Amino acid sequence: MSGHSKFANIKHKKERNDAAKGKIFTVIGREIAVAVKEGGPDPANNSKLRDVIAKAKANNMPNDTIDRGIKKAAGDANAVNYENITYEGYGPSGVAIIVDTLTDNKNRTAANVRSAFTKGGGNVGTPGCVSYMFDKKGQIIIDKEECEMDADELMMLALDAGAEDFSEEEDSFEVITDPEEFSVVREALEKEGIPMMEAAVTMIPQNWVELSDEDAIKKMNRILDLLDEDDDVQATYHNWDE
Repeated sequence: MSGHSKFANIKHKKERNDAAKGKIFTVIGREIAVAVKEGGPDPANNSKLRDVIAKAKANNMPNDTIDRGIKKAAGDANAVNYENITYEGYGPSGVAIIVDTLTDNKNRTAANVRSAFTKGGGNVGTPGCVSYMFDKKGQIIIDKEECEMDADELMMLALDAGAEDFSEEEDSFEVITDPEEFSVVREALEKEGIPMMEAAVTMIPQNWVELSDEDAIKKMNRILDLLDEDDDVQATYHNWDE
């Protein structure tokens, strides 16, 4: 069972985010606020909040920062209302791009996302124009160097917990789940002390697009960089095989 691991891309993305910790912490802070508002401040009774906390820890967010975010969201009756809006469009050479945002100002976010696409030679399309090319799945990436468990044991642990697929790549293990089973599988791995480099419900491309033209690569990176810098953008998915 092998798949197309995006471990190298995630590593690159993390390094880029390490240079802008404020960005990723802002993103997670908003997710904490939404999770607390929807399900309450107690992680034991709020699986969405547990998932966000796991994501926070994977990104080295300090525990006191996480706790402050939960308390602030729980105690602030006038907290900002964030709205989830997803944009879909195309980059150079028809690369499919999905942008998940969490915003308190739809007009600002729409303008910024549209500008990012335009500056990179792409364009925003209509809802559904590219999402059919992706599968929504839970994805857990485990760095081999950090994991002490034997590959076969890890695979059985994941599959027994409800995972759909397990693949071993050169430098990582990848666990794929149904979105509904993601929390259960993640918590089973967490209980066994498995260190997770990335754990999130994501959009996985059904096929990939290669860019050989230097100008197209430059433009695609321009789109991704501009979206990465926008605090309203929670996640960007694409089918560019970097």
